[in-house]
Amino acid sequence: MPRTIPSAPATRLAAPATLCLAAGIFLASAPARADSLTSAPYGTLPDGRPVAQYTLTNAHGITVKFLSLGGCITEIDTPDRIGRFADIVLGYRNLAGYDSDATYFGAIVGRYANRIAKGSFTLDGNTYHLPVNNGPNSLHGGTIGFNLELWKVTPQAVSNGVAAVLTYTSPDGQDGYPGTLDVTVTYTLEDSNALRIDYEATTDKPTVVNFTNHSYFNLGGNGSGSALGALVQINASSYTPTDATQIPTGEIAPVAGTPMDFRHLTPIDARIRAPFAQLILAHGYDHNWVLNKPRPGALTYAAEAYDPANGRILRVFTTEPGVQLYTANHLDGTITGSADSTYRQGDGFTFETQHFPDSPNHPGFPSTELDPGQTFRSVTIFGFSTDR
Repeated sequence: MPRTIPSAPATRLAAPATLCLAAGIFLASAPARADSLTSAPYGTLPDGRPVAQYTLTNAHGITVKFLSLGGCITEIDTPDRIGRFADIVLGYRNLAGYDSDATYFGAIVGRYANRIAKGSFTLDGNTYHLPVNNGPNSLHGGTIGFNLELWKVTPQAVSNGVAAVLTYTSPDGQDGYPGTLDVTVTYTLEDSNALRIDYEATTDKPTVVNFTNHSYFNLGGNGSGSALGALVQINASSYTPTDATQIPTGEIAPVAGTPMDFRHLTPIDARIRAPFAQLILAHGYDHNWVLNKPRPGALTYAAEAYDPANGRILRVFTTEPGVQLYTANHLDGTITGSADSTYRQGDGFTFETQHFPDSPNHPGFPSTELDPGQTFRSVTIFGFSTDR
């Protein structure tokens, strides 16, 4: 797999000429510095275990900060069209927020990202029961998901940027999931101005896996208010409608003629209040799009966000079959974030690359099963650039 961000595939949907740039861009005004990985104490958990914050810095001064707790990405600093840097993800002000997190800000999510209906699934004739933590369903791994675990972090030498390897072993039966699962997640901040996330996992028993990163983006800057004026494109002709509890019905529905159609750059808020049943059920966008793929597992263009006010562009590439656009529908003003501002509905959005929600209960969906002797592998790339 190439270590630089790929160009958009020939089948990519139309976009304005101003967006037809390389995913990485060198800005002369950006502070030049050598690639580096540094760490600093971030606090102590109630049981006395220390948590560290790591900072990845590439050759152009872009930085990504993350915690050993949950691999939570706490900050991504990128320039706008005139070279002014700003943090473009939401986060908490301190460790206490991440340790009691219900928003999953920036976290590695697992064992199973998104929802599993009624907290149960059957695999090889055995039924497994999971904690129910989202209405009648299990969400993002259950009550003690990967976002609340301490990960071992080690540096990794790469030729095109700076990288850190995060490892965690999930014991057999954690939150009801079978098998001891050894997980490796690698964050690589490339000098092409892209954050590459590689996921790998092995198991000693048949199990199911589905990982994602849950960063909330605001291309106007953390704490700048609503992020929903950003223009978004999703390389998908269909999506998976849900029931009232946001579990997929099993249908693969076309986006054409609905507010789910982001095949061309469209402001997120252009149709978010439309009288469309799926938007009403979810209180906004919180859905899985079925990505257009030439073949399963191909690393392809998935989505894009563009802020015309400052020129920032976020492009997403992934090997995963789906992506969840979530518009922070449940931020209600009770969280004061890392920018010392109150977060409200729509102040960020996610591009959660993933297998489909509730796949273990839908044989027609791409399989999330992992057997002993197999290695799960997945790649997602977030490319940062501007329209300059």
